[in-house]
Amino acid sequence: MPLDHDTITRQLTRHIEMQSALCDALEKIADGLPETTNAQRLLHLARTIHPTIHSAHRFEEQVLFPALEQAEADTEALSETLNRLHFEHLEDEGFAQELYDEMIGFATGQVARDAERLGYMLRGFFEGLRRHLAFEKEHLIPMLKHERAH
Repeated sequence: MPLDHDTITRQLTRHIEMQSALCDALEKIADGLPETTNAQRLLHLARTIHPTIHSAHRFEEQVLFPALEQAEADTEALSETLNRLHFEHLEDEGFAQELYDEMIGFATGQVARDAERLGYMLRGFFEGLRRHLAFEKEHLIPMLKHERAH
């Protein structure tokens, strides 16, 4: 049974909130470098990146995108948007893996501690993810609400 648009909107909002909280935590780490390098905090965050991102992407691609495609009249424009978002998901997950590796190496001392490099990677990841989340809030959630109204 397909989910109704209210449920999908709530779930999407929850995924956005979880990813936003992750971005905030990563930004806090980046802002504190090189002084603040709590290894346990870094390890914990590193381990949450992929599950948080992957869970949101799986929901979007398996639930949200099909619901939007079913409800949207202008399928060509929507198809292009969803295709772009799909490729952003792939890029984000690849970047998440690289960031995970860097954070684990940094926290455990397996790689030379390069705070500038880690900070740059953290900022690149969370800034890109925040742009993606802003697009979803500004465009996808209103699409769901519009379709719910009809």
